[in-house]
Amino acid sequence: MLQRIRSYTQAILERDPAARSVWDVVFSYPGFHALVLHRIAHPLWERGWHWLARWISHWGRFLTGIEIHPGAKIGERVFIDHGMGVVIGETAEIGDDCTIYQGVTLGGTSLGKGTKRHPTLGKGVVVGASSQVLGGFTVGDGAKIGSSAVVTKPVHTGAAAVGNQARIIVAEDAAKREEAAAKLGFSAYGVTQNDDPVSQALRGLIDGTASQEHQIMLLWQAIEKLSCQIDPNCVPDDATREETFEADKLNELVGK
Repeated sequence: MLQRIRSYTQAILERDPAARSVWDVVFSYPGFHALVLHRIAHPLWERGWHWLARWISHWGRFLTGIEIHPGAKIGERVFIDHGMGVVIGETAEIGDDCTIYQGVTLGGTSLGKGTKRHPTLGKGVVVGASSQVLGGFTVGDGAKIGSSAVVTKPVHTGAAAVGNQARIIVAEDAAKREEAAAKLGFSAYGVTQNDDPVSQALRGLIDGTASQEHQIMLLWQAIEKLSCQIDPNCVPDDATREETFEADKLNELVGK
């Protein structure tokens, strides 16, 4: 147990730049407190002391704002950052090195007792703030759940899930988008820079329009050059030969 507790403190020191020292973590981090209490409640639950385990879990919720069912299985080096409003269900399983932010629910969609109702998180999963992962499926190793996403189906290893209902973005597809300048990066909170499909569509239209205007400008310049070569006395007309489409400003308005 002491080794597991050390792993929690080390995870916080590695992933949270606000953590100053081990003492800071031990006395000031509710996520750490909730995990320590769970380490006490979980063995009791497995031994059949359900009432006592639930009572300890209830006090953990009262003290930290984080509700972890004593039946949940949690690995090493897990970090619950801020944590207020986090709910982790009875049959949930959390792998090593996972990071969970405030407002996350690892919930169930089935009422059947004795069934796998809650999700399983693989190793190194990041679950963004206020996201809901609902059901007895698996989120693969290294996957990322964007903030406020509602995930109701499995997420592949290394993939990302964003939006409501969540869209699964496979790592290969994300790489292609990055090469095409979509830049599907994630912040520490598991938030994509471009997780809004409406703004993505608008940015595509804006970029396309900017490209077309650039091509039209080049055509006008070529036509004017050819015209003046044929007629040395030609006078340029009032046609636009400079780019005036402000793509950057429009992209800022839609959230680039």
